[in-house]
Amino acid sequence: MADEFQLIADLFAPLAAGFPGALGLRDDAAFLAAEPGMETVVTVDAMVAGVHFLADDPPDLIARKLVRVNLSDLAAKGATPFAVLLAAAFPHDIADDWLRRFAAGLAEDLRRYGVALIGGDTVATPGPLTLSLTALGRVASGRALLRAAARRGDVVWVSGTIGDGFLGLAAARGELGGLDPADSAFLAGRYRLPEPRTALGPALIGVAHAGMDVSDGLIQDLGHICRASGVGAVVEAAKVPLSAAARAANTPLASLLAGGDDYELLVTAPPGAEAAIAAASAAAGVPLTAIGRIVEGEGVTVMDADGRTLDLGRGGWRHFGSDEG
Repeated sequence: MADEFQLIADLFAPLAAGFPGALGLRDDAAFLAAEPGMETVVTVDAMVAGVHFLADDPPDLIARKLVRVNLSDLAAKGATPFAVLLAAAFPHDIADDWLRRFAAGLAEDLRRYGVALIGGDTVATPGPLTLSLTALGRVASGRALLRAAARRGDVVWVSGTIGDGFLGLAAARGELGGLDPADSAFLAGRYRLPEPRTALGPALIGVAHAGMDVSDGLIQDLGHICRASGVGAVVEAAKVPLSAAARAANTPLASLLAGGDDYELLVTAPPGAEAAIAAASAAAGVPLTAIGRIVEGEGVTVMDADGRTLDLGRGGWRHFGSDEG
């Protein structure tokens, strides 16, 4: 691996171009100018080889997934991203070509989403490859979509389709035997390269009450909203949107509802907001589906098409085996 400072100068400093406060990544801090009437939203996610991506995944896709999972958190708040900071622990024996491909993938998605790299840190490690990205976005003061803002009577909406990320990991590992190759490739792509809903989130400001993204599983993440808001929720499993590839996989629906890595938006909105929801959906080019409602009580109840309660067990991914995430 190249010298740390040369690595930054060659591969990462060009990604700071156009953001004067980044100082060309030649200092150990960046400077942000505050905008009147706006709040800065900050989020950070870490990814570890063998945990959040396969160790032999293409380096450009690893970089792009790192960007996208963070931008998904900003989208869930209704914030527009503008900058990121990268902290990377690269294995000692990592190849220069791997690093160049990683930087190229990073550059591709920073351009795609109009975001600048403004700082961070790089270190060497015996392994595994560990990456952390801090993303910054802007939202009008007091207008962000929060977990704690769901209200009894709200309709629960989710964007896109659910279960693709869970199935995509299995597809990427070659564990979905018998599935059409096109479906398998689609699902693996959804796992390796999620789509952060950066246009949809801001479009839902003033329409939705609460919001977050689906990273640890639809039901578990809805449970986070319920706990923060002091409410319960009922989900109608038959209404949860599935892709054609997910349906073809013939996986139990309970597994798809509990699986993670979808990075879709999960929001609650008042009844009667259907027209505004449809307008936001059309403007962003992302479908939104009503899947349930917010009720008094606590926890999430999932009902099947016959009105029976489904038992999802643990209900989603837990980093440390607890109920918190």
